[in-house]
Amino acid sequence: MLLTPRCSDPALSEADRERITSYLLASLSPATRAAYATEWQSFTVWCAEHDVLALQATPAQIASWLSSLAEAGRKASGIARARAALSHAFQGQEHNPVKAPGVERVMAGIRRTLGTAPTRKQAATAEIVRDMLAHCPSSLSGQRDKALLALGFAGALRRSELVALTTDDLLFQERGLLVTIRRSKTDQDGSGQTIGIPNGRRLRPVDAVRSWLAASGITQGPVFRSITRHGHLSTQPLSDRSVATIVKTYAHAAGYDPRGFSGHSLRAGFVTSGAQTGQDALALARVTRHKNLSVLQTYVRDDAPFLNHPGEAFL
Repeated sequence: MLLTPRCSDPALSEADRERITSYLLASLSPATRAAYATEWQSFTVWCAEHDVLALQATPAQIASWLSSLAEAGRKASGIARARAALSHAFQGQEHNPVKAPGVERVMAGIRRTLGTAPTRKQAATAEIVRDMLAHCPSSLSGQRDKALLALGFAGALRRSELVALTTDDLLFQERGLLVTIRRSKTDQDGSGQTIGIPNGRRLRPVDAVRSWLAASGITQGPVFRSITRHGHLSTQPLSDRSVATIVKTYAHAAGYDPRGFSGHSLRAGFVTSGAQTGQDALALARVTRHKNLSVLQTYVRDDAPFLNHPGEAFL
């Protein structure tokens, strides 16, 4: 369990302290709380092995733990998350040991030593998604997977956004489908964003979603749900890990190496396909909801850097 900072101001009533504490908890998404809890458990195990009191750990001891993670093969991004988890746990203290200069210098050394370049998964471009869809069976689970793959690609949706969709978030119109994303990685406050999904002529994502809803009989609640091996539809949404599994399964069925794919491949594939066909970056950003075009550029995969190259005419 993650150590949760609590409001302990004696000038406030118990009810006020509990209310403030509940909002402190709400400052983190459920996924982040779960990730931080895992990191805190790892830290307490290390502390027990080294005769350290976790709640009284010094900056030097925290730096030692972070160093041990580097020696064990953790990536710099994972170690940064571990440090963030400890910082959250200790933030109620007058002097947060995680923010000590010595810890920051060790973290800087870890980043410099290990490097911070992310390991990128293969983009599921329009061509690859088309191949995946061709292998979706006509079964109930096959229709669900076809709708999930097509919509995930067409909307450049993150896997967490896909599994969070409910029927209230879908509005079918003559020109396509309006999809409202209530909350996302870059919209933690839940302002909500709506994107349009055209049906197109090849992947036909709107048709796939219609067929799935009709076959499943879903009229309210989660759009993408788990299905038992006996074909019974659950009332619970798929997990975000299930999205990655579905992408890998159909990549393999279509003849691609599944190890190169993840749930994020659909989102990256949309951006890459857009770049390959010369689409305007601002138009792509309206779908992906990127506010920073330099971040959008990092999603481009494959041969897109060679398209419309300024040196093509004279090199």
